[in-house]
Amino acid sequence: MRAAAASALTLLGGLLLAAPAWADAPPTLSSARTAAEAGLVDIRQLVPDIAEDIKYAGSDNFVGAPVDGYRAPKCLLLRPAAEALARVEHELRAEHRRLQLYDCYRPARAVAHFVRWAGDLSDQRTKAAHYPLLDKSALLGDYIAPVSGHSRGGTVDLTLMQCDAHGAHCTPLDMGTDFDYFGTLANTDSPEATPAQHANRALLRAAMERGGFRNYAMEWWHYTLTPEPSPRVIYDVPVE
Repeated sequence: MRAAAASALTLLGGLLLAAPAWADAPPTLSSARTAAEAGLVDIRQLVPDIAEDIKYAGSDNFVGAPVDGYRAPKCLLLRPAAEALARVEHELRAEHRRLQLYDCYRPARAVAHFVRWAGDLSDQRTKAAHYPLLDKSALLGDYIAPVSGHSRGGTVDLTLMQCDAHGAHCTPLDMGTDFDYFGTLANTDSPEATPAQHANRALLRAAMERGGFRNYAMEWWHYTLTPEPSPRVIYDVPVE
């Protein structure tokens, strides 16, 4: 834990040097060592059968390997965000739709892993799937930041599924890209998406906005609870 905390502090220092606007109110790294100490809860405590495909706990992601800090495929969130997400899920089920979760709280050490990966320009294994139209050297910044809002415990990455009349056999809707596609097609209002894909993205956005979440315009899958429960504190406890 000490090494991970030191890594996170190094990242914070780099962020402050790169973005002076943060100097008045820099993020603080929590001293919490466990999810319980941080106030993070497993969404399945509230929705036991919510659909999850936690990408960073396995190798099906842009890094191509399990990511540091993910010791189990779980969605952890601060309680206000977890409760809001549970409300969204329950409302969607009345419409024969459901959410599928890709990522929730993200440890600071995972973000450090992303930054190290982005700096290794020799590793191009996932280019075809995740950044086919971009040079890897362009990923640091808008796509991979040294500090992630996910580490504050109020942000989720997810998609929307359509189910049959019995609420079963749910299939993800066509959103135009897979999760963690780096490129303008992933922008929520991208003109490159088809009308049907825009309609599906609008369904997801409407459901999430009713629950109090706002979308990040560069990624159709990325939503943050507003107001955030922990806007200036990041965490580095493992997902387990």
